[in-house]
Amino acid sequence: MTQDRLTVLGTGPITVFFVRHGETPMHAENRYVGRTDAPLTERGQAQAADLGEWAATARLTAVASSTLRRARETAEPAARKAGLTQLLDERLVELDFGAAEGMSAAEMRQRFPRERAAFEADPYENPLPGGESPAAALARGRAALDDLADGSHGDRVLVVAHGTFLRIVVCDLLGIHPRTYRTALPVIRNASGAVLRRDQAGHWGLVAWNPPLAAGTDSW
Repeated sequence: MTQDRLTVLGTGPITVFFVRHGETPMHAENRYVGRTDAPLTERGQAQAADLGEWAATARLTAVASSTLRRARETAEPAARKAGLTQLLDERLVELDFGAAEGMSAAEMRQRFPRERAAFEADPYENPLPGGESPAAALARGRAALDDLADGSHGDRVLVVAHGTFLRIVVCDLLGIHPRTYRTALPVIRNASGAVLRRDQAGHWGLVAWNPPLAAGTDSW
């Protein structure tokens, strides 16, 4: 699943644009950022502005985001351009990476090599030391997505969240075991992610992965 446009796996009345926030200083250095409330870089702010220009004509009916600053700042231009009130949901926050917070993969391999190796073999069953269980993150993420896509927020919902959290939830929605999220969905771009559809029976399908979301691009 590395191409930008994929075959629709299901059709339905609710389209969810499940997007990762813009770039932060720590992400620019390839460091793990979980609950650290990092701001956007200038590039991240530009990515958020581009998302806002896309939202201006995307016919959105709701804009929701994680409560963390980087997600709020990414979603704010989109909500403003779409004329909507931004919804904040703490269930959409990133996983807590515990002792690995702020570290690069190379630094983890030096500090706790066995735990990092176990994580790389199966990140779902072996969270980073002191980190949140991915199963717990998945449970809160599924509950949030189900609420946002139940029809009460309209049929075109933008959700701004976080990279690891998003990939775990998307894998589960598509029937892919979340333990493979790092290989099944290895790259997720800032201010992009997944275009999903939920049909009337509650089945989810993937419309696009890592699409460009800026003025003049597809709005599905």
